[in-house]
Amino acid sequence: MEKTYFIIPAYNEAENITELVREWYPVVEQADRAGEARLVIINDGSTDATYQILCRCAAERPLLIPLTKPNGGHGSAVLYGYRYAIRHGADYIFQTDSDRQTDPAEFRKFWKLRHRYDAVIGYRYDRQDGAFRVFTEKVLLAVIRIVFGVMLPDANAPYRLMRADLVRKYIHIMPHDFNLPNALLTAFFAYCREPVRFVRISFRPRQKGNNSVNAASIIRIGRHAVIDFIRLKKKLRDSQKNIDGSGGKC
Repeated sequence: MEKTYFIIPAYNEAENITELVREWYPVVEQADRAGEARLVIINDGSTDATYQILCRCAAERPLLIPLTKPNGGHGSAVLYGYRYAIRHGADYIFQTDSDRQTDPAEFRKFWKLRHRYDAVIGYRYDRQDGAFRVFTEKVLLAVIRIVFGVMLPDANAPYRLMRADLVRKYIHIMPHDFNLPNALLTAFFAYCREPVRFVRISFRPRQKGNNSVNAASIIRIGRHAVIDFIRLKKKLRDSQKNIDGSGGKC
């Protein structure tokens, strides 16, 4: 039986969270009919009523699991969710964000590809979240190309279906509070030539509320990205060398 965990981090999304659950819960129910599925929404130390609303939603939705943790940022919440899914025996992990910029209807094409690829990752071909974020993603892709020698259409898209054992293979390399886990996972997958497929997705403007990842935080994270990527690439190679003694690329 295939177990699929849908992982969604949330921070101060009281305005969005009820509608988010309404949009995604039917998708989770459909996946549950194919095996077993859970919608895991991680409240990352919100200062509004996000978690309380989640608990009310879960009272009548048995497949919804609200979790809460101290605030650590988007990356730490994503990793928290991935590790939770792995601990609970997930076969597949799907991740998206709580700002409702992604379309649940597009999950079907990812689901159909799950047996052909170890990871199916979205790439945003028509981003509607501002020129600055588009520019930031281009810089991130350039950094990944320099450090890892791979070209990607999108590295950090919050729309990805991955085999849990593939995530397990690389997640131990990252600190629990790493800021860019999805980007690094994508870089690792490409660098190590894992079976990955990129699929175009739409990316609409934020529906309600304010984005907690603002320009200042993006710049702060970006300043550390090159050093972090170089360090973690070395850690990846050292880890593989310790496992098989080959000292190979991965």
